[in-house]
Amino acid sequence: MISFSPPRIDEKIVQAVSEVLRSGWITTGPKTKLFEKKIAEYCGVQSVLCLNSATAGLELALRWYGVGAGDEVILPAYTYAATANVVMHCGATPVLADVNKDDFNISLAEIEKKITNKTKVVMPVDFGGLPCDYNTIMKLAEAKKGKFIAKGENQKKLGRILVLADAAHSFGAWYNGKRTGVLTDISVFSFHAVKNLTTAEGGAMAFNLPAPFSNDDVYKSLCVTSLHGQNKDALAKSQKGNWKYDIIEPGYKCNMTDIMAVIGMIELERYSDDTLIRRKTIVEAYYKALAKYNWAELPLFKDANRESSYHLFPLRIKGISEEKRDAIIQKIFDCDVSVNVHFIPLPMLSFYKNLGYNIKDYPVAYDNFSREISLPVFYDLTDEQVKTVVYAVVKSVQEII
Repeated sequence: MISFSPPRIDEKIVQAVSEVLRSGWITTGPKTKLFEKKIAEYCGVQSVLCLNSATAGLELALRWYGVGAGDEVILPAYTYAATANVVMHCGATPVLADVNKDDFNISLAEIEKKITNKTKVVMPVDFGGLPCDYNTIMKLAEAKKGKFIAKGENQKKLGRILVLADAAHSFGAWYNGKRTGVLTDISVFSFHAVKNLTTAEGGAMAFNLPAPFSNDDVYKSLCVTSLHGQNKDALAKSQKGNWKYDIIEPGYKCNMTDIMAVIGMIELERYSDDTLIRRKTIVEAYYKALAKYNWAELPLFKDANRESSYHLFPLRIKGISEEKRDAIIQKIFDCDVSVNVHFIPLPMLSFYKNLGYNIKDYPVAYDNFSREISLPVFYDLTDEQVKTVVYAVVKSVQEII
């Protein structure tokens, strides 16, 4: 069976983890702090906070911005549940917007239609690794200042809708000559096991807030929030005579460990010059092999302003129903090839459906979903396996349509 997206775990990573395990320091410590600095350098931002998940990063950002009951957060209907769940955790309302036909990303026209005086945050999602049109989204947030009703210090300081990028898929992607992480006020990456760069579980917040904010001060504040509201982490407390600490807020527990961070550092060292190159090669091989079939609607990976991180290959089959798509997937699995679907839109999930969200209100999201099959893309996928995947997909599609 060809897997869908196993992590790249080789001897170099095993050795690095072993060294951390033997060091006596396995929780948040020097490796985590170094990893944060390396990510900040890579993305071109001043400050990065590493956490145990991207989900934690999104929620910390919302809570830091004072999002709560009565507030609205605009996000795409076509995303993983985590994007909306964190809004629910804060007691706010997810306002779902339809997406684009070409790139699966949130529709700019739909964002503008959904903005009200309750809107506190817009949370675009970089589907499959292709960045959203952030210049336009940032300009829209600026243009809607007159509608913005601030509550709390941070909202008054910014004076507009916060643009919080769910960049879970797009680490290393480009937009207008800049890497993701520096494109919005705050960007959140995922380093989950299936992501391009993994730390097993894990995520990071990249801070790019404008003046008068100090991104370094926001980083320090959220370090405290992410560790029970404790004003010293274990590394600081380990210094001679520095044991005494205080709890200054009722924080959370979502810090990254040094075990996770050292995996990430190995991954980061070889990311641009190795990992991304291999992923791009796989995507190009799929593209070339499938372009000859008129039923294949191939995904967008690059245009004049953007280049993807090549996280997913979201193939769509023209002119089929959801039921036919599911039948094709079953046939592909019968060929011992694993595929996936990204994603089941939020209004189709029981929790959100029961809240009153209706997929009929998001026709593009449904159309994209109903015809989408994500093909395997991972570093160790061989050229021969790529050919096997293509054979399985072509055979299965042609048997059904």
